[in-house]
Amino acid sequence: MMAVVDHPIVVFAISLLAMAITAFVGSALARRGVVDADAHEYFAVVQTATLTLFGLVVGFTFSMAVNRYDQRKNYEEEEANAIGTAYVRVELMPAAEASQAQAKLRDYLQRRIAWYGETDAERLREIDKQTGQLQNELWATVRGPATMQPNPVMALVASGMNDVLNSQGYTQAAWWNRIPRAAWLLMLALAACSNLLVGMGSKPRAGRLLLLILPFIVALAFLLIADIDSPRRGMIAVSPRNLLALAQSLAP
Repeated sequence: MMAVVDHPIVVFAISLLAMAITAFVGSALARRGVVDADAHEYFAVVQTATLTLFGLVVGFTFSMAVNRYDQRKNYEEEEANAIGTAYVRVELMPAAEASQAQAKLRDYLQRRIAWYGETDAERLREIDKQTGQLQNELWATVRGPATMQPNPVMALVASGMNDVLNSQGYTQAAWWNRIPRAAWLLMLALAACSNLLVGMGSKPRAGRLLLLILPFIVALAFLLIADIDSPRRGMIAVSPRNLLALAQSLAP
């Protein structure tokens, strides 16, 4: 499921086809007189309740996707602030260690920028490996002076570097925080029921084009939700603009 929702266009195509099929199945059942005149009033109540519940679930899921998108943006900003703060604080170290730490922070910053825009899985694993190595090197750079001079100034430097390491972890966690699979399955089930009931409530002479309106709207809603919820392959993606601005300001 998660592999599919990582590709919003695929979600749109699959959902449009599936919803259209259920609508036409419902229309075929309507032509066979599944819903007789006596049950029409009850059927209208069920149809209205199902469509209302489906709308609520879609709205709730869309809100979940937007909240996660905002969280990813906020952590990108916090990560840029952490790196920028650490870059300034390491100037409190001896000159040789400070120069080395700043060079590694600039290199680390480039890896983080590349991580945000990369979509290839193999390349991502390589970037993650390089990022982990740089994190170890950055901490080793401040650990030595902080151990030799355990004073409030060095504690401030170590705290700034710790924030850099933590911010990357928070960012990664936010990118893993996706809409649950159960929510997608619930939306699909309600969408299928809604389109089936709309088809069953259609007139025998209803045009086929009219039956495609709801499936198309549902597919568009799923496309938007999947796009916002997909950190890497969506059109609405998080841009590392704060990290890029920081990289420009730190350019030697």
